[in-house]
Amino acid sequence: MVGRHRSLGAQPELEHSRPPVRPEVDPARRRTFAGFSFAVLLAGVLASALTSAWLPFHYRSDLLFLGPLLAMGFLLAEQLTIDVDVKRVGWTISFTEIPLILALLTVPFEVALAANLLAGLGAQVGRRAATHVAYNAGVMCLEIAVPFAVAHAVNQALVTVAPVWFGPVVGTLTSSLISCGFALAALHVLGGAMRVSAGARLAVRTLAVGLLNTSVGLVSYEVALTTPWGWLLVALVAAAVIGLYRAYSDLMREQRDLETLSDVSLSVARYGQRSPRQGPGEAVPEVGEWEPVAERIREQLNATRVVLRLRLDPSGEVSTLVAGEDLPEAAWQAAPSALREDPLLQLPGSHVRSFRTLEAPEEVRRALRQRGAYEALVVPLRGATQLLGAVEVHDRVSRWRGFGRADVRLLHTLASHLATAMDNRRLLARLRHDAYHDPLTGLLNRTGFREMAAEELRGGRTAVVLRVDLDVLTTVSEALGYTWGDRMVVAAGQRMSEELGGAPLARLEAGSFAVLLLDHSEAQAHEVAQHLCETIARPYPLDRIVVEAAGVAGYASSAPADGECENDVDTLLQRADVAVRAARNSEHVVRGYAPAMGQVFLRRFQLVTQFRHALDTGQVEVHYQPKVALPERSVVGAEALVRWSHPEYGRLDPDEFVPLVEATGLVDALTSFVMECALVKIRQWLDAGLRMSVAVNLSVRNLADEAFPDRVAEALERHDIPPELLTFELTESSVMADPERSLPVLRRLHAMGVVLAVDDFGTGYSSLAYLRQLPVDEVKIDKSFVLGMGTDLGDMAVVRSIVELGHSLHLAVVAEGVEDDAARDQLVEMGCDVAQGYLISRPLSEERFEAWLKARTKRGVGPRSETVLTLLH
Repeated sequence: MVGRHRSLGAQPELEHSRPPVRPEVDPARRRTFAGFSFAVLLAGVLASALTSAWLPFHYRSDLLFLGPLLAMGFLLAEQLTIDVDVKRVGWTISFTEIPLILALLTVPFEVALAANLLAGLGAQVGRRAATHVAYNAGVMCLEIAVPFAVAHAVNQALVTVAPVWFGPVVGTLTSSLISCGFALAALHVLGGAMRVSAGARLAVRTLAVGLLNTSVGLVSYEVALTTPWGWLLVALVAAAVIGLYRAYSDLMREQRDLETLSDVSLSVARYGQRSPRQGPGEAVPEVGEWEPVAERIREQLNATRVVLRLRLDPSGEVSTLVAGEDLPEAAWQAAPSALREDPLLQLPGSHVRSFRTLEAPEEVRRALRQRGAYEALVVPLRGATQLLGAVEVHDRVSRWRGFGRADVRLLHTLASHLATAMDNRRLLARLRHDAYHDPLTGLLNRTGFREMAAEELRGGRTAVVLRVDLDVLTTVSEALGYTWGDRMVVAAGQRMSEELGGAPLARLEAGSFAVLLLDHSEAQAHEVAQHLCETIARPYPLDRIVVEAAGVAGYASSAPADGECENDVDTLLQRADVAVRAARNSEHVVRGYAPAMGQVFLRRFQLVTQFRHALDTGQVEVHYQPKVALPERSVVGAEALVRWSHPEYGRLDPDEFVPLVEATGLVDALTSFVMECALVKIRQWLDAGLRMSVAVNLSVRNLADEAFPDRVAEALERHDIPPELLTFELTESSVMADPERSLPVLRRLHAMGVVLAVDDFGTGYSSLAYLRQLPVDEVKIDKSFVLGMGTDLGDMAVVRSIVELGHSLHLAVVAEGVEDDAARDQLVEMGCDVAQGYLISRPLSEERFEAWLKARTKRGVGPRSETVLTLLH
């Protein structure tokens, strides 16, 4: 067993930029080992000279053929080896003791030394591992000189008591100990460490293997000399041993291949599962993660060098990693520019390609010489959709025969695992990027912004969260399509990114953006917000048209004026949103958060969350405002109006809570509640002999609900009420919000006999155009026109026109907002059908409305022999 140094090159550093940077070698360690190698060589030469001078040289011409045979024996022993790597020294378990003891028994020292040097140095050169010739030559000289000297000394001392072969046996064993000792010394010089106990165990094992090999050589020698045809028997035994060794070697190789494959698979699996270490969703190329994998491949294939070329950068640039001996300068200089033109890297398919200098065309030979290699295996790392890189394996060290089929199979399998790991890493990076970024603009999304801002705030930095909203986006989307609206969002994001110069920017939703301003005062944040609003308010050229836009912004600081720092990102975003809403309701486009704003929106939040409970506990009531037919002044019905008596805030105006209820989707419950109260009241009047209708207001959500007419029909049937006594009032804006869905609902309600009225008529943008298309029965003149009739001739003209238009379309006309006798008389003169307003009565609770009916009306019989109520005055 000998300890020859097979690969003592320094560990390479990695290059991350282009052009690649050549790895550096530790100069101090190189100088130390060079000095140690020279000392070993000097010791070997000196020992050889002394041994040659001491031992007599006996030349026999009939044994001249033994020199070449002995050289072949040493060479064969060098090739039939088992290689084990310990730290950075390659331990070689070989059969050199067999030819050595034969040399001690048959040839002079000089012949044995020449045969050993010729075989050993020739093998080193053949392996292209002649970088440490001085060290290896010195050890080879000592491996021959010391055993010959020891054998001669032992035989002289024990010439009368020991057999002649005893001295050569002892000398052969010293050769193994010399190799082991110098290998441990080389390990120490190179900075490795081995405990004394481990070194002792290694020496014992070395002696055991040496004794076995020595015994085999001695027995073979004796059999060949003393037994007829003994040389044939020895040859047969040698062939059997070589065959057994080959089988054992192949078995060991398969086991090591499986271990390597397992190690590499586990390593690349960890790399594939590891999250990138930069920002939300940013994948960072980490070439150093693959260094152990490259080194493991090099060790298993027993190669001088492994080169990994990996596309880890999203831009597609190639990073190069070298394990083993460094690449020549020419290869580093050509690496970044000649990848596509390099004949070794033209990799169709996914198979391993083998190149040898003696068999390759000129361009391949040139590429190999540029790498300083004689042989190379190259395999692509091909992912599901693209080429991810390549693996190059240069020059097998341990055998002359080069890389074999087992090496090719192993490299192909390893490349498949590497490609899978890289694909997984890229997929995870993409998933992480998508999780933290907006797909439309490429900016951070809400989640990414929250994580990034939370990281900065945890560092103790003062920050201002700025929210900027792009207005008129809905109008653009409705008029031009959502594609054009998306283009405006992308353009707005690009404008703000350019203005911010690297400050974190996120798209929260629709046309809403968020900015994190680090180490900014509120005054500076206000200035930035003002500038951003002006930037996104500039006109947007969309194809052949130019769209105007507006911006509104709000901000909140993590260090408010009261001195209490707020480091919660969600709270800052919420405060910035409150400031934006305050800006929308004011004349300023930029507002900073103030605690008073929070109280307003807290109240709105409480109203929304408490509304359902208010319906269940009777806080919400229905009031009725009577409607009177003109000119008879008979009470024909009432409008149901909702009122909320809040236990904390008192009586609430419907304009405060109804829009909130509509926005949160609770309007269906409110409409059902009012309709149920109205039907109960109608049923009571019918039982009392009165036939009066009740009007209920509908919202946009009711008109978009295809199941709403079914619920109305069920309620009318349950209370046994004629459908014409129930009136639904709707606004033009609610119908036109989604006419394709609302018109079918209105037609179904109209078909079942429910009265439909257009509320606030005259204020819509398309009253005349759509009035004939709507299945309605009456129109209600907006009270703003009725109130202005006494002072504005224009309002009077509008009211007169609406009355005439309604009658021409066979629609009943209701005027709301009648507050004086003059307005009532004018409406009677115009032929208006029904009046409603404070002149008649304010909205009253159910009990007060019943009292009002009893006190202000008288019973009579109508034209249809029905009981009617008429105002007393």
